[in-house]
Amino acid sequence: MSNGAIVRVVRGPLVAPVLSRVVGMLAARAQCPVDRLDDALLVADAIAAHAPGHSRNDHVTVQLVSGDDGLELRVLHLDADGGNGLLADAALPGVGNVLERIADDVSVEDDSLVVRLSFA
Repeated sequence: MSNGAIVRVVRGPLVAPVLSRVVGMLAARAQCPVDRLDDALLVADAIAAHAPGHSRNDHVTVQLVSGDDGLELRVLHLDADGGNGLLADAALPGVGNVLERIADDVSVEDDSLVVRLSFA
């Protein structure tokens, strides 16, 4: 079973709370383990913090798909090389890249950044 949503939020203070709530809802419906729910929320926070600076328009658009085996977040409509820029911005001093450390797979595809978390 899979569930999905597309979230499109105007750049600004609502990006983080809206994205976090949708991630939490989809993860819960997929019966995500609690430790991976925390990871999914950290990924959502990192995306919300950095995606507005790389979005092609005045919105942050994220397509989410959850299933029994995991969760995929696809940040859509990024500027040229915005996927790589967003990925680079997710690096923290002394910690490294948050997205790469938490996710099972991170890739840049055309004008999108794709982050996959496994529930296994």
